[in-house]
Amino acid sequence: MKIPMTKKGYEALRAELDRLHKQDRPQVIQAIAEAREHGDLRENAEYSAAKERQGFIEARIAEIKHKLREAQIIETPEGSSETVIFGSTVRIVDLQSGEEKQYTLVGQEEADIKKGLISVQSPIGRGLIGHKVGETVEVHRPAGQVEYEILQIFFEGP
Repeated sequence: MKIPMTKKGYEALRAELDRLHKQDRPQVIQAIAEAREHGDLRENAEYSAAKERQGFIEARIAEIKHKLREAQIIETPEGSSETVIFGSTVRIVDLQSGEEKQYTLVGQEEADIKKGLISVQSPIGRGLIGHKVGETVEVHRPAGQVEYEILQIFFEGP
């Protein structure tokens, strides 16, 4: 099953994989070797922690390789857009609170609300897709229904 993602998201995964291979994996191998030198491995907390970290790193490497293999990069235009589509950044205002927000619509694997990256499959993402600047959209969230007005639609550079 293909995993839709932006080129920026794909490149971020490639960079993480590179870091895991070139920095994190060698560091944990070194930590395991040093912990072995301290003697009895059954009671060696440093060894146990290093082995646990190694397991995490190897699992993350496998996960990233899978995502990169299955990635379907969705090319996005530059500049502004009339309609909200995958990869677009949308400035909206909550009509009840007046609070402005900005989100970039990405694939599920790239979503990170702290960075303003929301999945196109999220309630807000589904509510915004296909709408235009000036339109009001109703978003049904678990916390209740919210109305947003779309203020701007654009694409951020690479």
